[in-house]
Amino acid sequence: MSKNNKNHKRTRAQESSNAIERMYITMRHLFNRGFYKPMGVSGETLREALLLLRPEIYGSIADEKAELEGLFYVIDRLPQGIEECSYINLTSDEGYANSHFTPIIPQKRRRNCYRIDDEQMNIEITRGRSEIYDILTHLTFLFVESHKISERVLINERGDTTRDWKKLEKAVISNKKLTQKEREIAITHTANILGRTFNELTEAYPNFASEGQPERLLHIIYWLGKLAIEEKINNNKRTITFSPVLRERLGHHIHGEIWADEIKSVLHKNNLLERPIHIISANMHSVMNSLFAESTLKSNSKIKDIYDVYKSLSDPKNQSARDKVEKTATQNGMIYIKDASGTNIDVQIFDTDKIDFSKTNFNYLEKQKQNKAVIFVMDYAFGEQAYETLDELLKPVKVNGKKVHLNVKSISIMGKAGILEGCKGDVMIPSAHIFEGTADNYPFKNELTKNDLVDCGVDVCEGTMITVLGTSLQNKEILKFFKNSTWNVIGLEMEGAHYQKAIQAASKVRGNINGDVKVRYAYYASDNPLETGSTLASGGLGTSGVKPTYVITNKILEQIFNS
Repeated sequence: MSKNNKNHKRTRAQESSNAIERMYITMRHLFNRGFYKPMGVSGETLREALLLLRPEIYGSIADEKAELEGLFYVIDRLPQGIEECSYINLTSDEGYANSHFTPIIPQKRRRNCYRIDDEQMNIEITRGRSEIYDILTHLTFLFVESHKISERVLINERGDTTRDWKKLEKAVISNKKLTQKEREIAITHTANILGRTFNELTEAYPNFASEGQPERLLHIIYWLGKLAIEEKINNNKRTITFSPVLRERLGHHIHGEIWADEIKSVLHKNNLLERPIHIISANMHSVMNSLFAESTLKSNSKIKDIYDVYKSLSDPKNQSARDKVEKTATQNGMIYIKDASGTNIDVQIFDTDKIDFSKTNFNYLEKQKQNKAVIFVMDYAFGEQAYETLDELLKPVKVNGKKVHLNVKSISIMGKAGILEGCKGDVMIPSAHIFEGTADNYPFKNELTKNDLVDCGVDVCEGTMITVLGTSLQNKEILKFFKNSTWNVIGLEMEGAHYQKAIQAASKVRGNINGDVKVRYAYYASDNPLETGSTLASGGLGTSGVKPTYVITNKILEQIFNS
């Protein structure tokens, strides 16, 4: 019995792995083709693979009932109004920023989108293949859900619909803010359409609301169903296209090169190009706050614990305090570079020669200016974009006809990741990255160890991490295989192997940076995809992510200043 169960699980993991592989091969084929119809024959392989895979993040996608948490996760990462569009065009940066079109930026993804007309949405791709995979996966989920809606409301092939659908249509077309009574009546009919309870929909309702559109959930369900009905009755298939310019540019590092050139220009102008440089991939607040928050806000007598300071700074309502810290940082050697290249990766540069370390929690005893560290913080990359940006950054630059190599001393990667054995807010220290779907693996010496964080008040695990092709495609069977096999995988993320590929190419193959560059990786757990209710779709970390973020940041800075 036990042996048979084990074999069954292994087979299911293999099926899931094959489904992911089919999805990526299909997406590449469709991209090269230039267009496809998601609910037509050309999109069939993607739909079937996603339904076979049943990723944790998409919950009940394979069931008859609608998936609410997965829908909220996806809608947050796609432009508002996309549910109304029959034509979705993925483009490169092709000049729409200079047009009359107003950019639409999704709540949880930094990308420019443009509503061209009533039927068409353009989505700008500047972050490489990973971004295309991400969008196509979300759209496949969205269209599968839309057809589930149409199947529940269509009575016959003539297009006659149920009473519930007509009531929902009336509420949406009225285009007004509903009274509580009207809203609850509409929710009742919508719950019947979705196969969900009144209570489930009432709880989800405020999550979908946006500024100027309090009834957005009804609007989304109506338009998803309406376009699916149009497909079934009139054969008006929704279409996804890839612009010729995007197909030509993809993989050529165009945005990464522009980004890196601007950074090197700023370093040169500020006489920092040949100083020791320590690169940190992180957010745009933790290094700045670690260096300057306490001294800036110390007059506040209520401050007892430094982590309370960091938590208060993460409060959206506390913009004035964040502005004060940023002002202090700017006055003490911080240079901020707002991205204009399309990578959506902002940068902070800290000149430690201008920092008064007696006002910080760090000791830095270096006396010689030419040896003082330059801390370079780059915002999070997305998937394969990590290779593009870091690869371009580590290339030498020509100054007055002379090739100048950056004096890179260390590269530190701090990110968030899914954990396989632990809870949200725990810390993972990788010893190697395995690249999912390939035979590539990247072992490395991590300057950060579990012992470095053992007394910091967070739970820490150490082991191998897997760099996945997309977090939205993971399911329990594959993750259990990686966790329980000799791979000893402790977590999953999207950039580690790509960063490591760039580091190893620059240090060991091309000779662009020193071969003995120090490397640090640490991740804090944003979710546990093996635990029901703890997936990415269940919501963010909130303040529970503050402590691990700053524990990692402070340890990275300590090692930089004491190395």
